[in-house]
Amino acid sequence: MSFPMEKTPEQEKKFIVEDLASLFGILADLKKEKGTLWFGISGSWRDTSKEVEESVRSAVKQIMERGDGIVSGGALNVDYFATDEAIKLNPNGDKIKIFIPVVLDLYSSHYRKRAGEGVITPEQAEVLISQLVNLKNINPEALTENPHNAAVDPKTYYERNTEVVNVSDAIVGFQVNDSGGVQDTIDKALAQGKPVCLKKYFI
Repeated sequence: MSFPMEKTPEQEKKFIVEDLASLFGILADLKKEKGTLWFGISGSWRDTSKEVEESVRSAVKQIMERGDGIVSGGALNVDYFATDEAIKLNPNGDKIKIFIPVVLDLYSSHYRKRAGEGVITPEQAEVLISQLVNLKNINPEALTENPHNAAVDPKTYYERNTEVVNVSDAIVGFQVNDSGGVQDTIDKALAQGKPVCLKKYFI
């Protein structure tokens, strides 16, 4: 399915919807053509709420009930909720693709360091690490590590966003407090002519 690459602001609005039903409608022809579609889940990691979590889990359930898969970035909160729900619904992990910006050992060390700095809690770090290790054990192909990067920083996180967009047919964004990382993912999807379902929250 191809969309115009050079879009006016009015055209661009047509590729951003607020509900999954509309997104599924846009993708109906592509669904018939490909069978399985991949939905990138992009969301804020700093702040969350029960409403955000419920919305993420509901979206993943709706996507997987169609026989489609999810793609995400292996971070806290939205990414974590999406991956957790996906593993429950797809225990063999063949409809899950997670991209992280470095190899898993380095990624784990980064999160433990952030916990030591008080940016996140030790529990958050260990639960996320455990999730990714578990996914890799279930299906090694579900976790894509980047051996070329030596640091976890905004540059490598944004590179990871590009990878998520590249393998996705559409993006479902959960943007809390105008998160820049989510906006980066949305902008890259629109630049590739891929539709976006965007839910915005302020906490």
